[in-house]
Amino acid sequence: MSEALPEGVERREFDGAERLATRGEPVYGEPTDSEWRAWNPHRSKLGAMLELSMDTGLEGGETVLYLGAASGTTVSHVADFAGPTYAVEFAARPVRDLLEAAESRDRLFPLLKDARKPESYAHVVESDVDVIVQDVATRGQARVALENRQFLADDGQLLLAVKARSEDVTREPAAVFEDVREELEEGYEIVESRRLESYHADHLGIVARPL
Repeated sequence: MSEALPEGVERREFDGAERLATRGEPVYGEPTDSEWRAWNPHRSKLGAMLELSMDTGLEGGETVLYLGAASGTTVSHVADFAGPTYAVEFAARPVRDLLEAAESRDRLFPLLKDARKPESYAHVVESDVDVIVQDVATRGQARVALENRQFLADDGQLLLAVKARSEDVTREPAAVFEDVREELEEGYEIVESRRLESYHADHLGIVARPL
């Protein structure tokens, strides 16, 4: 566990409550205070991982490959404190919102691509990224992480949010998580894992390093 936050992320008070915050243009109607905007962990798996003091290893300024960017809720916060941030999303509708989020963020690069087909964006994403953040609601989430391992530096980190119900709605989440962990260990060493229940039902947060 780590209480440390990346440079560019602070705990600030909004409406009488202390919350995570980054500096940037608001994206999803979040509360703001001057140049700061609140980071809602109930809408962000990575935000939940930070709130739960998981040791993400984030320091600020990293090159990031973000898989499952959706409309940009979380990846916009990441781009507020990270370096070049490649945001992969396969659905056209949320990409339109993602493009709007990127207008004020010159380090955020939206890609209308499928995270299950990394060969389709391998010519765009630079090699040896520092961090992969993955939040894809699909079957085969461990396989997606393994297929995208090729982009990650040898000393990089995988920050993975596993959604049990996307793998199998009929099984107990704990059993699903065990299977995902086992498959993930084909290419990663799991450093830390923690259920995100207080913010996201049936989700597991995983921090892992490439083997």
